Amino acid sequence: MTNCGISRWDDPAAINKALKNLTDQPIWEVSDDYYTNTILKYYDEKCKASRAVYEESKDYIPGGVQHNLAFNKPFPMCMAKADGAYLYDKDGNRYIDFLQAGGPTILGSNYPPIREKVIELLNECGPVTGLLHESELMIAREIHRHMPNVEMFRMLGSGTEAVMASLRIARIATGKKHIIKIGGAYHGWSDQMVYGLKIPGSRGLLESHGIPKQAYRLTDEVRPNDLGMLERMLKRNKLTGGTAAVIVEPVGPESGTRPVAHDYNKGVRALCDQYGALLIFDEVVTGFRVALGGAQGYFGIVPDLTIFGKIVAGGYPSAGGVGGKREYAELMAAGLATGKHRAYVGGTLAANPLSCLAGYTAIREIERTNACEAAGRAGDRLCDGLKGLIDRYGLPFVAYNQGSIVHLECTGAMSFDFSSMNIAKSAIGLLKNKAMMYERKDSMERMGAAYMANGIVTLAGSRLYTSLADTPEIIDEALGRFEEVFRHVKKTDKGLLK
Repeated sequence: MTNCGISRWDDPAAINKALKNLTDQPIWEVSDDYYTNTILKYYDEKCKASRAVYEESKDYIPGGVQHNLAFNKPFPMCMAKADGAYLYDKDGNRYIDFLQAGGPTILGSNYPPIREKVIELLNECGPVTGLLHESELMIAREIHRHMPNVEMFRMLGSGTEAVMASLRIARIATGKKHIIKIGGAYHGWSDQMVYGLKIPGSRGLLESHGIPKQAYRLTDEVRPNDLGMLERMLKRNKLTGGTAAVIVEPVGPESGTRPVAHDYNKGVRALCDQYGALLIFDEVVTGFRVALGGAQGYFGIVPDLTIFGKIVAGGYPSAGGVGGKREYAELMAAGLATGKHRAYVGGTLAANPLSCLAGYTAIREIERTNACEAAGRAGDRLCDGLKGLIDRYGLPFVAYNQGSIVHLECTGAMSFDFSSMNIAKSAIGLLKNKAMMYERKDSMERMGAAYMANGIVTLAGSRLYTSLADTPEIIDEALGRFEEVFRHVKKTDKGLLK
């Protein structure tokens, strides 16, 4: 397919074998001497303005930051400028940006053609009117052009909202109750979806504080890349109200952190058809990143509903939406008290002109510049370079990528799996390993701090997004900085059950 950013698909069995080897060993991380005398010294001497902002923020913001991605060891960096492949902090330090706002800016940060269109809109109309604006039609039509399976599209404020809407649609359309998700996947933070996050089999044990257990009564979790377990769950649910939908991240849970076989989605599609469930593709990360036609275009799969976020608003706020086959998407039709079965969705700033126009312009620019393919080549170059460094320094680290989504696992903090049909068994396994998981998480953040001090911004030290702005020269410069970190990595006695 055209404008596709994935040139290869690694065997998930080989990746999982390498990850198991990583977690079977003690933690490898930068030495205490390097961390204390070089990394922490950098933050103390070069990042004083960022520290000052953070220290005052703690008085007014819970945890000192407004978004989870912003928190990094030893304290969050306060960014003042974004430009293409680079970020600049309040102290003037420059960083190669592999966070790319968590994925929304495949064209590079603060992309001029989008910025110019937004400024023009602000001068003429302002960011919001509360009424219909032509940009709403423009983005819906543009998405359909590249993803024909999305016959109709409703713009919303976030991926979380879009998932909530999709589950309502599925239950109305099928008359069934259960929702099946894949363990470890992230589908937003609504009550019913904060279940089995990050670690498959953790169910409501890790992140579910403040949520009544009853909220999970109709949410089921199955092991990643396991069609047999999925079919068993579909069969079981036939006895208790049936399955309304199976929702998947098509490259694997947590943006491919748990990779799946190339034909996995084809198998899920077949099982959904067999058991009368809708298939929902969560393309918040993959939409317009792995390919202009999304993961559904890359895999050649027709989902019933598609979840959008991130790139759908071109890096601007209110990035969310749900679309799909007409018969299902029309169940969101606007209007109050119609007497018909409708999925009630809303949002005062949903589909505002600024977000719609920014998203439309971004998609057009992605097509014009062939950004998915360019970012994918950058991801391949970065991943191959990291593999070379890992081999050169004899490290157990694991690197792989799905195009412009690059994974660098240094501690295996996210690689545990407690999937089981027996919640008690999962709970025991989780409690036995919880301390070790958090120790590895702390080490992962320590590695992230080392990358940042060497001028590289990552997502929690374990995921990197490449963009159109990442030239071969920038990737090679980044690899030189990664090598400086890897030179100081040592094997420790941490990270194993005592």
